[in-house]
Amino acid sequence: MTGIALAAALGSAGLVAAGTPAAYAATPSDEAVKLPFSSFGAMVVDSAHERVYVTDGRKSGSGPSAVLIYDFQGHKVGSLATDQPASGMALSADGATLHVSQADGILKFDTSTQARGGISYTPYNVMCGRDVAVAGGRTWFTETPYNDPSCDRPDNWALLYGVDGTTAAPTGWESRGRLKLEAGPEAPDRLVMGQAGAEADAFLTTFDASGENLVRGPSRRFADAEGKGALDLKDIAQSADGKRIAVADAAYGTRLLAADDLTDAPAGYQPLPEGAKASAVAFSGDGTYVARGAAAAGSTPDLLIQPADPANGTTAMEFAFEGELDGARVVPQGLAWAKDGSRLFAVTADSRGGHWLHVIQPPAKQYDSRFTGGLTTTPTKAVVGEPLGIRGRLELDGPAPAEPVKVTAVRKDADGTQETAAAKVAADGSFTVLDVPDRTGEATYTLRFLGDVTHRPAEDVTVTVDVAKAPTSIALTAPAEATRAGGVEITGKLTGQGRALPSGISLKVTRTDRFGTTGELTSVTVAADGTFRIKDLPSKRGRTLYAVSYEGDALHEGSSAQATVRITG
Repeated sequence: MTGIALAAALGSAGLVAAGTPAAYAATPSDEAVKLPFSSFGAMVVDSAHERVYVTDGRKSGSGPSAVLIYDFQGHKVGSLATDQPASGMALSADGATLHVSQADGILKFDTSTQARGGISYTPYNVMCGRDVAVAGGRTWFTETPYNDPSCDRPDNWALLYGVDGTTAAPTGWESRGRLKLEAGPEAPDRLVMGQAGAEADAFLTTFDASGENLVRGPSRRFADAEGKGALDLKDIAQSADGKRIAVADAAYGTRLLAADDLTDAPAGYQPLPEGAKASAVAFSGDGTYVARGAAAAGSTPDLLIQPADPANGTTAMEFAFEGELDGARVVPQGLAWAKDGSRLFAVTADSRGGHWLHVIQPPAKQYDSRFTGGLTTTPTKAVVGEPLGIRGRLELDGPAPAEPVKVTAVRKDADGTQETAAAKVAADGSFTVLDVPDRTGEATYTLRFLGDVTHRPAEDVTVTVDVAKAPTSIALTAPAEATRAGGVEITGKLTGQGRALPSGISLKVTRTDRFGTTGELTSVTVAADGTFRIKDLPSKRGRTLYAVSYEGDALHEGSSAQATVRITG
């Protein structure tokens, strides 16, 4: 069932694919299965055998437990028995061995036969759980030697160990707060470690694990001198090319860093939706996508799937988990991809301890898009303060969208740059971007289609228009004849397009008699509704011409009108 279909079936209790980008014929499918957990430990994807391993990370109790195994369709296909509650996991570089942390040691399982191997005993028997990672051909794990419920408190003592045969080898690294580890095939000799729950002291660092001993690389603390901007670490991921490290920081969002020195990457990802706090991040192994998980309330998206390259402007596909049938948020470290990017696995949870495993299949292919046929404007002559339509056509290769895509436009004039409202693209590809220019002069419109998960962005197109002043007009109502004694009364109305005419406008009035003598009368003031009244006592008989004119203003053209009255008596 697709995300959209699932939302329709479940109503307000189901998955909501938020925003237009997800609503396409090639929309991703999302299958969800309820996990028999009240907590979450870790998730590992074995792409070679198409298996997903999940632990519950239980922090209390003792006795036998298990790692649950699901296939790539979300069906439970088995389990791996452990002697005590299991938490962290890691897959060996060759994918042949799954390393699983239980309270008193690190277990090994053969991923082909699922047979259990030996155990490497840890220095502490703890229930707080461990992070486990494989780097440099060796297994590494964290220790938090506390057994009380406050495992995440910032004053906890935390240590980093390596596995050495059947025992643990200390690395000499000690810290306060929980430690999180990440490693993977992207940079097989790099171990990334971050500090969680340490308030302003939280750090991120890397290690070179290629030798006998770890060699620490760059490190970074994110807080300033006043303690602001501190890292609230929830997850770490490395890009497919190993050049970037992404951090899910609940205090900031998704941080994208250069792997060689941990500085901010030149271009980062757009902010998460307002109210969403970052909880997880994962890159697809083929380098195509990045998934960013969050904890958010209601219909605010909890999951964004978008191109891994932040320079790619394709609109992110958004999901909001807000029901009792699929969870309410993505849990920390709750995202993992199949190696080829064909599936994203996400673990969600609700406020009552329910957990779900989602199997999401993003569209496997993106198609080209382009603007064709040039751009036209309606009306042909643009005037300030009046609606201007910019018409064009967008061609989309591949499957037709189930709902309209949108074209955006940016207007650049002497006042700067202004984004206009987006326009929906009709089924035949036509669209009309509407704008109301607010100043005269040259204005250049740049039209953009940012793409979606199914379509790549189109090359921008531009059109330049000369925005003129808005026209005005004067209408006069005058008698055909009048007497010198009775005088002449003429009424009229001044109207204008575009913005409202200013109040208190004065109109120039002239009178020309039959001898060609012209005199200027007292100017008249226009009322708020545009009306005015002229009264005159002419001194000569015969044909008399009255002319009324408005000189215009910064936004309006001038206008004039005439009326002829025959004066008798």
